Amino acid sequence: MNLSERDHNLIWHPFTQQQTAAPNIAITHGKGALLYDEYGNEYIDAVSSWWTNLFGHANPEIAEAVKKQLDTLEHVIFAGFTHQPAIELSEKLLDLLPSTQSRVFFSDNGSTCVEVALKMAIQYWHNQNIEKTTIIAFKNAYHGDTFGAMSVGARGVFNRPFESYMFEVKFVDLPTDDNIEQVLADFTRIVQNNKTAAFIFEPLVQGSAGMLMYKAEYLDKLLEIAQQHEVICIADEVMTGFGRTGKIFATDYLQHKPDIFCLSKGITGGFLPLGVTTCTQQIYEAFLSEDKLKTFFHGHSYTGNPLACAAANASIGLLQTSVFKLQTLIEWQTELSSDLKSHPKIENLRQLGTIVAFEVKTDADYNLLQDMP
Repeated sequence: MNLSERDHNLIWHPFTQQQTAAPNIAITHGKGALLYDEYGNEYIDAVSSWWTNLFGHANPEIAEAVKKQLDTLEHVIFAGFTHQPAIELSEKLLDLLPSTQSRVFFSDNGSTCVEVALKMAIQYWHNQNIEKTTIIAFKNAYHGDTFGAMSVGARGVFNRPFESYMFEVKFVDLPTDDNIEQVLADFTRIVQNNKTAAFIFEPLVQGSAGMLMYKAEYLDKLLEIAQQHEVICIADEVMTGFGRTGKIFATDYLQHKPDIFCLSKGITGGFLPLGVTTCTQQIYEAFLSEDKLKTFFHGHSYTGNPLACAAANASIGLLQTSVFKLQTLIEWQTELSSDLKSHPKIENLRQLGTIVAFEVKTDADYNLLQDMP
């Protein structure tokens, strides 16, 4: 029995209808941009292993950092204890993020770092006895699959069975040239009653919605309104962070900076799961009290895992020393985009940094590659 058959008899895969799905491809190893299955076939990892892999599979520098960490400390509880890899990673992240960011909270993945951010924002107001409970998000958003993350995402087939359990969210349209004035008016109307706790957004690109892109100047206008009304702004940079948009963070394109950042995916270069939520000193101080009920009661067994932190430290080091390679990749993709624009079957081509997206006008049996120059 091969690996795919053994898998089929045992494992329940994500986002998969097990009754009708094709057998899962059993990958035995990877190198660079390539994956290899149990029969030696090669695959280009064109989705970067769910947008996590930045420097290729089996990157030797990140692998060496993890191996070295294995010899000293694999894990320790992060309540009441700390360790050097987490401290170094916090220092590195705060150097990269806007100067408004002051504190780092560790979790496990993209959904959990969003969950942490939402709970931080809600409890920030609760700790001050201020009644602010409304959350604003964009339509078509995706922030993860835990309950808080689902609540601020698009309602549909992925979460319909749980809809009655989700908290209420005010959704506004993604801003475009055609609707920006209406979006600003809708947003202003919601925040004017001073009941809005937070505004969460995927900066400049909605990934799972289909790489929907919008202008930094429009997001800046929304952040300006939010901050004028003391609304906590949460940037979900889980997908857009660590160079994917051409800058270290998508919010680097903005004039107004968020209060909370959610980071995951590429943070470890695709090696190990890690989530990070950062916040301003003002938010952090709202949890400091002689009253222990104002404590942020949130944690995970593998919070601040030393192996994941070691991978992240190595990955960030590579990112900082390979900015020129990032620019070369963007230039190459810009040339590709220019060629694709004239293709008769391509429409709505858009690009931001390393992200190029387009729609294909095609019949079911049409092969796009046959008309490529």
